[in-house]
Amino acid sequence: MKIAILGTRGIPNNYGGFEQCAENLSVGLVENGYDVTVYSIDSHPYQSKIFKGVNIIKKYCPENKIGSAAHFIYDFICLKDALKKDFDVIFEFGYQSVAISFALLPIKKSVIVTNMDGLEWKRAKWSPFVKKLTKWFEKLASEKSTFLISDNKGIQDYIKQKYNKESVMIPYGADKVNPKKEFLTKYNVTIQDYFLLIARLEPENNIEMILDGYLSSESPTRFLVVGNTETSYGKYLKDKYIQSDIVFLGSIFNKEDLDSLRKFAKVYFHGHSVGGTNPALLEAMAAKAFIFAHNNVFNRDVLEDNAFFFKNSNEVQHLLNCLKDIEKSKKQKISNNSIKIDNEYSHQNITNQYINLIEKISR
Repeated sequence: MKIAILGTRGIPNNYGGFEQCAENLSVGLVENGYDVTVYSIDSHPYQSKIFKGVNIIKKYCPENKIGSAAHFIYDFICLKDALKKDFDVIFEFGYQSVAISFALLPIKKSVIVTNMDGLEWKRAKWSPFVKKLTKWFEKLASEKSTFLISDNKGIQDYIKQKYNKESVMIPYGADKVNPKKEFLTKYNVTIQDYFLLIARLEPENNIEMILDGYLSSESPTRFLVVGNTETSYGKYLKDKYIQSDIVFLGSIFNKEDLDSLRKFAKVYFHGHSVGGTNPALLEAMAAKAFIFAHNNVFNRDVLEDNAFFFKNSNEVQHLLNCLKDIEKSKKQKISNNSIKIDNEYSHQNITNQYINLIEKISR
């Protein structure tokens, strides 16, 4: 069968969660005998037309000229091209910038499977108009797609309640890693002498909530933040906390570095709140990090009782002030998360779930 994967910046991953999922899934499908093509932006640094057996098609994306609006153009071009080819299944990762293309292009004869991602319209950075538009895109995607994928039980329940649509629950994946303390040297830290947060620096990831709670605590431990500080919000955060023990490291894409930073942090903070199973959270679980997470249905679904949760800065402050007592349960929570990665979230497991869906579609 011929499979196309659209909606990402391309592979190999040098950006984020969808790209990592596309990379692992496409390679896994090829290893199971599928003919797989991944669409990539034309500025992607990987030059070959093949990656580990996966075909790569590059398409125009004027992001450097018009910003994020470029992805409406890019996704339209990719989908238009894919519809001309004889793909048996087209996977769309995300709906926000492609949903309008569902209305404009002749997709009825094609099998379109859309991963619905999180509750995009809840993102704090969007204006009321953009939020309303994004809700419409969500509705379009739910109506026009042949099948829907939810990456979290909370998203699955939302789609069923909101649109009366069934969706297949397939989360992201992560595999066990082997962090090395030697990777810490370049960041001037040692084992257990820092707190860590890795995220896109955006309001809905509750960066300020976490950092304000940290600053109001009694903790003498440094706080490392990994994320792009070149955005307007990133610059704002860097300026706000300049007179503190908070260190902004900027973006880091080296997975060995990230895994090592997660593993050896005193606490790993996860502030994502607008939905879905976040790949960074799974990677923290796989790295055996000790996790403090924002208290919402999506994070609870993944972590269950194997983390400590917060809803506001005061709760972050309280957790850090009580850290010595809290750490008594650290070993068990880390172990439970590690077992869960093996049993539920391994990349092989996730690939098998996609294969089951593809086989169901082909019947």
